[in-house]
Amino acid sequence: MPRRWLDFLYAHPLLTFVLMVAFFVFFGVTSVNLFVLLKMNIDLFLQYGLMVIADGALEQLFDLVTSAILSILFYLVFKVCERVLVERLTAKKFGASVEAARDAAAR
Repeated sequence: MPRRWLDFLYAHPLLTFVLMVAFFVFFGVTSVNLFVLLKMNIDLFLQYGLMVIADGALEQLFDLVTSAILSILFYLVFKVCERVLVERLTAKKFGASVEAARDAAAR
């Protein structure tokens, strides 16, 4: 993710939280029942062979794979927002102790 976007997210914690919640919901919506539908589609291909392509099974398989990719992208954005919020919330508490440990080790 570009550094400029991360800086923006870090500077706006409330917006980052709203985005995190939204992308978590998007992830849930796009991934619900995805594994079951994908398994059923592949079983259909295995059971009936290539004749299911005429019935639209190939298009459905493409839609399911696209939904899986979109779901992964939503999850990644959710994790980025989560990481930014966790670092922002813990930076003062843990950042100070890390700097003190570095100073003590340098002596």
